[in-house]
Amino acid sequence: MKKILLKLYLIWVFLVFTVFMLLFLPGILIPGLFGPRAVAVTYFFMKAWSWVFSKLTFIRYRTFGREKILPGVSYIYASNHTSFLDLPGIAMTIRGQFRPLAKKELLKLPVFGWITRVTCVVVDRSSPQSRKRSIDQLIKILKLGISILIFPEGTQNKSGEPLQPFHDGAFRIAIETQQPILPMVVLNAGKLMPPKRLFLQPGLIRIYVGEPIPTAGMTVNEVPELKEKIRLLMLKILEDHGR
Repeated sequence: MKKILLKLYLIWVFLVFTVFMLLFLPGILIPGLFGPRAVAVTYFFMKAWSWVFSKLTFIRYRTFGREKILPGVSYIYASNHTSFLDLPGIAMTIRGQFRPLAKKELLKLPVFGWITRVTCVVVDRSSPQSRKRSIDQLIKILKLGISILIFPEGTQNKSGEPLQPFHDGAFRIAIETQQPILPMVVLNAGKLMPPKRLFLQPGLIRIYVGEPIPTAGMTVNEVPELKEKIRLLMLKILEDHGR
């Protein structure tokens, strides 16, 4: 009986995702035609879609520490990544618009590929030239006062460990732009929707916002030190609040 209910729930979530994504799609895509700042309207619709999706699928998000995100400050958000369910909660947590760094494979997904083009900075991880272009683009976005979101692990965590090894990109960008880096930890999303499994169940996802770490005065030689500091902070949140 439980398996039947979970299958029916999966169908319901798919319908909610599809119907409301199509309804909100014009508001998500059209502002992108008018330049980076107009994408603020896109994020209004993305946050609205995330809220509707959460309410109708009984996947609840609870954020702790959101008061640490100051209005008008652009951050480099560094978050763990365990599930596709991370993103709606992160979108509702971050104030204003932001730009995630996304892998090019997302462009192949129906509908979501269009949204990725408008809302994300896309990188081909197999190409050093693409990585450099993406970093240059992220730096330009930060100079416009728009925050960015990077998953330092590079992909969804399927390892069974609390965190996978971090890449340098987020921390190098933070130092090069002298922008604060703000760690976030998403808990329980991977249990509700594990990576690469056709399984989904309702429940509570918690998002913890850490203290912003300033990078003013730091040099690129300190990238390893900053990377380890953020990793330890995120591990501490995982240890204190459970996985």
